[in-house]
This record gives sequence, C-alpha cells and structure tokens, in this order.
Amino acid sequence: MIALTALGIALAVGGCASEEKEWMKIGTSYTVAEFKRDYTACSKSGTLDERCMQSKGWVGVSPGKSEKTSIEPTRPGPPGGGGIGPATRQP
Repeated sequence: MIALTALGIALAVGGCASEEKEWMKIGTSYTVAEFKRDYTACSKSGTLDERCMQSKGWVGVSPGKSEKTSIEPTRPGPPGGGGIGPATRQP
C-alpha cells in the first residue's frame, strides 16, 4: 500500500512539475488525493508555491546526484578491515 502510494505521488509530481522534485510528508501517512488537493491549492498562479506546500506539511526532495550520494547509507566493509586504510580493532 505504501509503495503504491509513493508510486502515485511520484507520477503525479513527475507529470505536474517542471523541476524534478518529489514531495512527501515525514512521519505521517497520506493519500494521493491529499497530495493532489494540496498541490492544486499551491499552484493557483500556474507555478508551484513551495512555501505553500511546506506550510501544509510537505517536504521537497530533489533527487540530484550530489544529494543522492550524501544521503546514501554507508555500507559496512568486510570483517577485519579490507577497506582503505588500516583496520582498527578493539581487543
């Protein structure tokens, strides 16, 4: 259900926005209908008013290359180091 909602939102944002920005509410559930209602209300002048979206609890997420790498979780390396630099072990 959540994945389906996220897909609907991504499609709605992708079809309506000129910039590649996705919107989500953190820590709360929401429906595609709620998103569309708020998006329409915040687009009265023909362009999306980002402050209006934020005032309704939406957070803009831009999936840029530099942002993707900064929010990607770090993956642990193999046991015993194996990565770059000396391994530090606790006795």
